[in-house]
Amino acid sequence: MPLERRSWAEPFKIKVVEHVRITTHEQRERAIAEAGYNTFLLRSRDVYIDLLTDSGTGAMSDRQWSGMMLGDEAYAGSESFYRLEAAVRRVYGYTHVIPTHQGRGAENIISRVLIQPGDVVPGNMYFTTTRLHQEMAGARFVDVIIDEAHDSSSEHPFKGDVDLNKLERVFQENPGRVPYVSVAATVNMAGGQPISLANMRAVYELAHRYGVKVILDATRVAENAWFIQQREPGQLGRSVAELVKDLCAASDGCTMSAKKDPIANIGGFLALNDAAIAEAACNLLVVFEGLHTYGGMAGRDMEAVAIGIEESIQDDHIRARIGQVLYLGEKLRKAGVPIVLPIGGHGIFLDARAFLPHVPQEHYPAQALAAALYLDAGIRAMERGIVSAGRDAVTGEERKPKLELVRLTIPRRVYTQAHMDVTAESVCEVFEQRESIRGLRMTFEPKLLRFFQARFEPRQ
Repeated sequence: MPLERRSWAEPFKIKVVEHVRITTHEQRERAIAEAGYNTFLLRSRDVYIDLLTDSGTGAMSDRQWSGMMLGDEAYAGSESFYRLEAAVRRVYGYTHVIPTHQGRGAENIISRVLIQPGDVVPGNMYFTTTRLHQEMAGARFVDVIIDEAHDSSSEHPFKGDVDLNKLERVFQENPGRVPYVSVAATVNMAGGQPISLANMRAVYELAHRYGVKVILDATRVAENAWFIQQREPGQLGRSVAELVKDLCAASDGCTMSAKKDPIANIGGFLALNDAAIAEAACNLLVVFEGLHTYGGMAGRDMEAVAIGIEESIQDDHIRARIGQVLYLGEKLRKAGVPIVLPIGGHGIFLDARAFLPHVPQEHYPAQALAAALYLDAGIRAMERGIVSAGRDAVTGEERKPKLELVRLTIPRRVYTQAHMDVTAESVCEVFEQRESIRGLRMTFEPKLLRFFQARFEPRQ
């Protein structure tokens, strides 16, 4: 009798291992208290399974490590830059490539180049650093994502889609004040939810009708392409590489953190098709990042990124990468743990509102849940809720997003299925004990991006 479903395995084998430390409950109690109940402030030596982020935490391939030995560290005209430039043009299709130290460097530059004070930037849900750079340049962000994205239980296959009616209203109500539409692939704050190719193309057509550019956050564009391949009618027979090229073709440029899809430990770039905008960006690059042929990266880093770009669009790689996320998500879903549905591309997002209904949002339930997970088994996750949302730039009031989430982010090519089993068991144990989890009180609040450095204490 044929099997209904065959098992899959990673398209690689392990060559080097890194030993980790398994702590006791008492050690974890001390560590989380010293960190002010903020998982960002934990020391990595105190973490067993690190699911804080997939940014720069992936395992580079032997080809990437070999490529680093070829890094050309010339200050000007590095050969490594030209190899990176060629990879970006070949895989993503943009004309001009401006290297940056990481994604937020690209966000800073494109915001300063395109935004004038008083402008409005619509986007399919905010991301923390993206919105901050836009606001610091004088713009106001407007969320134009479809309503389903704010409902953790909705199983809409493309919750990253832009609501075209909302977007057109922004254009009509702000004539001449919309410099670009900010579109994210696999929307992070919505739970790693993809945008469809049809919607991306419709956004591009509508924006251009109003003379507005589209800038894509391509950080996880390969993962988004996989969801299009699997979920969008008419796309199943196409490769991830083809779909990545199509997504990018429906934009005028992109920002990229090469620490995600391209599996590098550091690096990024801004890619553009408009020569005048690219020239202005290069001028700012020299001020904030470095010369236009290194932009804050060493030659060896550019080599790793160039090779990682090619590896990131391989169908076998993406199938295994997202397969591991799906494996963890299905285990939690079957156990009745409330998670964002459908399961996203780079992590599992626990619905802290449903997980801890007795903890009001003002008491930071997602932050408290992340701390509780660490206490149980040394698993480090991160808050994506009211703490991450920060304060309104005008009123100073805390923003209260509809989604109050804890992100279990899976690094690429790092952990085994056994680690996912341990993680699932820990989440289920905390879920069983959820009534004992109290909220938190913030004791220190930084002015910007507070979720990185804020400190808390348990409420009595």
